Amino acid sequence: MHSFLDLDRVLGTVPAPVVMALRDVDRGQGSEGLYLNQVPDLLTELAHRARVASITASSALEGVVVENRHRAAAIIANRRIELRTRSEQEFAGYRAALDYLFADDWRPLNVGLLLHLHRLLFAETPGSGGRFKEGDNLVVDRSPDGVQTVRFKPVPAARTDDYVAYLIDSYAQAIRAERHHPVLVVGLFVLDLLVIHPFDDGNGRVARVLTNALLSEAGYGVGRFVSLEELIAESADEYYQALLDSTHDWHEHANDPWPWLTYFSALLARGYSRFAEGVAADRSGATKSERVRAHVLKHSGPVFAISDIRAALPGISDPTIRLVLHELKDEGLLKPQGTGRSAVWLRVTT
Repeated sequence: MHSFLDLDRVLGTVPAPVVMALRDVDRGQGSEGLYLNQVPDLLTELAHRARVASITASSALEGVVVENRHRAAAIIANRRIELRTRSEQEFAGYRAALDYLFADDWRPLNVGLLLHLHRLLFAETPGSGGRFKEGDNLVVDRSPDGVQTVRFKPVPAARTDDYVAYLIDSYAQAIRAERHHPVLVVGLFVLDLLVIHPFDDGNGRVARVLTNALLSEAGYGVGRFVSLEELIAESADEYYQALLDSTHDWHEHANDPWPWLTYFSALLARGYSRFAEGVAADRSGATKSERVRAHVLKHSGPVFAISDIRAALPGISDPTIRLVLHELKDEGLLKPQGTGRSAVWLRVTT
């Protein structure tokens, strides 16, 4: 909210590193349309990989980890299984929220959408999601010896509804005005939403899953093909530090948004760079068998079914997939488990 009170002042002078990152982002965006026309099957494969990585990475950032790889793969694939633990329930929730936004019919951005995403995130857990916090909360760090340090103080619960509504309206107006780079506007929205901290739990996951959708709506769809959540997990210390540095004095309208916006724009530039690398690597003239082999060894989950490969590699027949899987089994790199429809393959760790 506060970032949008005087947007022209906040974004008046863009630091040189951010200008350079946005240049790379815009160059990367220009390639999206070409790739969609030239290599649609490849983009389907990249999107499958990104979805798996996003569900896993964003959940792990909040300590939500499904240790059983077979069960994690089943949850990601939305197979019907009994969810046994809180982590499995929240893991399934992030999958549901991500898939809802990637279905492309989530618009418009409004308070109801935020509540719906939160409801999906906690749909499988005891209690109920889909409502704003009822009591004031604090964001704290816990040291190994148990000492807590306040990271920042969110907006009071009594004012959350008003702050969220104002933030959404201000964001929509800023996007329509087209006075500032949309990536910076999206970044400010995410920053303010995290400072408002409207939920008792799940604020980071709601913000991250919504980031993909807002960027895509603004014309920057790389989050469909490269997991931005995975890139955040790879730079988690920088991510949290940038947010912390940009929340100081937020309530006094005197915070500095540029530590966060510098990180955010660089993150997106890195996403486009990885996107280009992925396209280049997979357009190297590999045979269908080589593509299956590369996917299984580099990109598939540790436990997967033939149907997962079929979805990730459209245009490659089941006999070709099975041939490669049996070759990898003979090489000691895979082993089968189960029979019939429940059969899966496990990567052998060395």
